[in-house]
Amino acid sequence: MTPTDATAVTPPVTPPATTAAARTLATAARVLRQLRHDPRSIALMILVPCAMLVLLRYVFDGSPRTFDSIGASLLGIFPLITMFLVTSIATLRERTSGTLERLLAMPLGKGDLIAGYALAFGLVAVVQSTLATGLAVGALGLDVVGSAWLLLLVALLDALLGTALGLFVSAFASSEFQAVQFMPAVIFPQLLLCGLFAPRTAMHPVLEAVSDVLPMSYAVDGMNQVLRHADITGDFVRDAAIVAGCAFLVLALGAATLRRRTT
Repeated sequence: MTPTDATAVTPPVTPPATTAAARTLATAARVLRQLRHDPRSIALMILVPCAMLVLLRYVFDGSPRTFDSIGASLLGIFPLITMFLVTSIATLRERTSGTLERLLAMPLGKGDLIAGYALAFGLVAVVQSTLATGLAVGALGLDVVGSAWLLLLVALLDALLGTALGLFVSAFASSEFQAVQFMPAVIFPQLLLCGLFAPRTAMHPVLEAVSDVLPMSYAVDGMNQVLRHADITGDFVRDAAIVAGCAFLVLALGAATLRRRTT
């Protein structure tokens, strides 16, 4: 079994939902039931970011200040990457297995389906972000000036952004291999330009301009605001709002581009 195999299971027959909220909740409940029977996907989404943080902590065992400086940023990046990977494959399997076509034959709109997936994976993201933040601040000794709750907020927004990106790119893939191939195209440029490896202001002006429109840049900036400031700053509010806005925008685009079956 590979990650998200459970998402290809034919959905049970349920009475038609009469409202958009009910349809969304029914979709989210179905996805969560299927994830419950897929321990590998659960491990990938919840445990892998924690394992990466532990590995990073001991890579910089002799330089705790280095871990403090990049650990907060990676606390948001790791959930984004894992949620992107799992969500893109899960949604693709819904389409290629014919499950999506059967669902959309019911009184279930594309927006309801995307919202249901976002809600289900968003709940997983809450668990993932809570565990990763608690581990980093508690057991691993990540030293931040601001509140750990603000770290958790940004980590959760990053995970939701990864979910939204995964739902969006799955519409353009015809196989799981293609879905994975989108990672270098969508995630890696953001990873290189987000300011993790070098300050964005020190980059070539063209690259700096590109980084200014990438949501991961604001995720890293938001984490750095919590790392350095005890109070909520205007820049933090701006960064969090941009990440959240990008997530909702990408979800809307995902609903608009969702197709019933891959040809």
